[in-house]
Order: sequence, then structure tokens, then C-alpha cells
Amino acid sequence: MHVGCEFNFDTDAPSSSVLQVQPHPGFPHALLHDSWKCQPETYLREYLDAFGNRCQRLVIPGGRLVVRYDALVEVTAEPDPVRVDAEQVPPEELPDETLQFLLPSRYCLPDKLGGAAADSFGDVEPGWMQVQAISHWVHEHVVYTIGSTDSVSDAMDAYMRRQGVCRDYAHLAISFCRALNYPARYACGYIPLMGRSLPEEGMDFAAWMEVYIGGEWYAFDPRNDMRLAGRVVIGRGRDAVDVAMVTSGGGPRLESMMVWADA
Repeated sequence: MHVGCEFNFDTDAPSSSVLQVQPHPGFPHALLHDSWKCQPETYLREYLDAFGNRCQRLVIPGGRLVVRYDALVEVTAEPDPVRVDAEQVPPEELPDETLQFLLPSRYCLPDKLGGAAADSFGDVEPGWMQVQAISHWVHEHVVYTIGSTDSVSDAMDAYMRRQGVCRDYAHLAISFCRALNYPARYACGYIPLMGRSLPEEGMDFAAWMEVYIGGEWYAFDPRNDMRLAGRVVIGRGRDAVDVAMVTSGGGPRLESMMVWADA
């Protein structure tokens, strides 16, 4: 699969920044080739963050900068795995490293949405079907609306407004899962069309959630509400704060962006 993106920045002064758009090294896909191109030429330095995500540090110079990333990735043609017999792991048996994904975070608020989670899903049998019910409920009750939320909108905003984009779907579903003692983490990346029609809003980065259930992490996609093939994970974290595509200390203006994921 051919994946990548292009950013066009404009700045008034040099801006220290971090880009996070490369395939995650721990996901079961094979990175065959990738490359960066900057115009004007700009120095990039890679590092791994606390969640094992690949990041690039750079200084966006004053004026205009075009950054293009291209990659060829080998992915499976099989859709996201389903395991309907997966049981909820009791909290006392959860691995230590999963516990951080039970806690409230900047955008995911299980403490504020715990009552709503119990009311809506408390009667569903714990395990796979309960997590699937959460994902389906968010898909059915939130309307995909570009511009309805912004960089400070959280899961409570999505719940009250019933509008959002894919990151809002993920934040709300993650909040419900954590409220019911399922470790849940935010994931973002590239999703190829794989026979589906191009959405009206065009190709973009995608967000979904991964839930620890039955002793493994499984992908659930409240935005699309279907099992999809060819996901390429860029980053995983507590919420969108941990996996921002662009993080900058100087406020560069993003003039335009393109994303591609061609099977």
C-alpha cells in the first residue's frame, strides 16, 4: 500500500516542531520503503516517544515550507480480527502497562461519563459484545460534522452535541470503555479505501480505538462501524494529545494538507 501526506506551512519566524505521520514500528505490517522531502531542504531527526511512536523533529524556517512523506507498506488483506468470545479481564488481573488506559486523560473522561456508560451499556453482557455495543452506539448517535469541534473539544462535548469527526468518535467510545473498566487507547493512521467510495470530505488521517479484551488489544472503529482491512497505525496513546500529526511551539500556519492511502 502507498501511504503518505504533504503539509504546506507558512511561518513568520522559525518554529520548533514535531511531525508524527510514519507507520508505527510495532504494528503487524512491513514498512518496505519510505522517504521525506522538504522544500526548502530542512534537517529532520527521528526519535521514539514514550508510547513507541516514530516522530520527526525539525525547525520550520520562517516563510514557506512544504514537507512530503511517502511510504510503501505491506499490509494484510484480512479485515480487523473479531473474537466474539473474548471476555473482559478483571481489573485485578490486568497487566500493569494497561492501567494507564483506564484513567481519565485530556480528551477522554470516564469519570464524567461513567453514569451514561452504566445507563446505556450496563445491561449488555460484559466482554466483546459490550465493547461492540459501545462502538455501535457512538456510530449511531454522533453525526459526522466537519467543523463542529475544535482542538479543545473533549468526549463530553461530543456526547452533549452529538456531532464530531473521527477523533471525537474515538474519544467518546474510549471514555465509555474506560468507565466500564476496559483499558482503551487512541489510535490513528491511514485507512485505504479498499473498494469503498471516497468520502465526501476527501482522504484524511483516521482515528479509532484499541481495547484490551481477552488478553489482547483489538481495534474498534466507531466512526465507520465496520471491520476494515489495511489499517496502518501511525500512533497510539491516551488520546489525541499523544499522537498529534503536527506539534509546534511557534504556531506555524498550515496552508494546506493532503493525505493518501492507495491499495
